[in-house]
Amino acid sequence: MIEFAWLLPVAFGVGVLIGAVGIGGVLLIPALAAFAGLGIHEAMATALFTFIFTGVIGTLTFQRLGSIDWRITIPVCLGAVFLAFIGAWINSLSKPGALAVILAGIIIFAGVYTLASWRGLRQPAFGENRQAQRALLALIGSVSGFGSGLTGVGGPALSVPLMVLFGFPALTSIGASQVIQIIAAVSGTLGNLQFGTVNFAIAAPVTLFEVAGVFLGVRIVHAINATALRTFVAVLCIGVGLFLIGRAPGHI
Repeated sequence: MIEFAWLLPVAFGVGVLIGAVGIGGVLLIPALAAFAGLGIHEAMATALFTFIFTGVIGTLTFQRLGSIDWRITIPVCLGAVFLAFIGAWINSLSKPGALAVILAGIIIFAGVYTLASWRGLRQPAFGENRQAQRALLALIGSVSGFGSGLTGVGGPALSVPLMVLFGFPALTSIGASQVIQIIAAVSGTLGNLQFGTVNFAIAAPVTLFEVAGVFLGVRIVHAINATALRTFVAVLCIGVGLFLIGRAPGHI
């Protein structure tokens, strides 16, 4: 019970990071495993379910502030719809240790991206060719959706770094990631309900604290220079990722 009490403030912090930098959801799965005693499959499925609600709140808030470019967001979401379900199916067939290593890799990737503050291209790729740009965005959505269903990290952990790398503005990418969260989380959760397990008893309080954190995170990203926050997130992600890799070999 004492360990579970630590989970709620962590969930609040995860919500803050989701709203502020888009990639904070990667830290919820290790927290669910450490403080709630969930196995890796159940932790991934439960985390992904909570991201439906953080995505809804984030989307509504970013839309109210005019920070979602739907011409960019819609193709990414279309790419994520089916692949998140497939990712959840592959998750159910994978060994826990292998999933832990994949999760750790994504967490470290997100941390390195955040620490490096990659700017990517100067302008969005294929800016003169809308059809090619939509195809690229759909591909980004497919990769993000599959990774979300496979590991439960939520679409933003992959979509934000990839979109920024291809020249899309950071705020636009984070705004789009809020919508991608909904699409990827709903699709992946449908897969998990069929192939895996969602712990709704734990998901309920975690979701409430996450949602509260999202409100604060959105205010942060629109109000201040978030460089210090990004550095903290990066170091934390890299540390957690390395810790997971250190634990995984004996369980693969």
